[in-house]
Amino acid sequence: MLSNDRARLRAMAAVEGISYILLVGIAVPIKYFLKDPTLVKWIGQIHGIFFVVFLVLSVNYARTHQWKFTTLIWFLFVSSFIPFGTFYMDRKLLK
Repeated sequence: MLSNDRARLRAMAAVEGISYILLVGIAVPIKYFLKDPTLVKWIGQIHGIFFVVFLVLSVNYARTHQWKFTTLIWFLFVSSFIPFGTFYMDRKLLK
């Protein structure tokens, strides 16, 4: 079961990271340079859903593996706010 938790979290981290890159790297520039906010609306909503699922899976994984609270907060901060953070944390903590 634990390996399934890890696999789910790693997969969601990748999906969340890719959606963040699409949002910041494609949708936001299109919004400001081409004055079309459509992609930000759609990708932003999808990314928001992925982000919430990622948070829930992260907290569940941290509880199951008895992470310290500071480890969880650091994991979530790096994964959530730094571009490519999910990929870094995947290599650092989840492999």
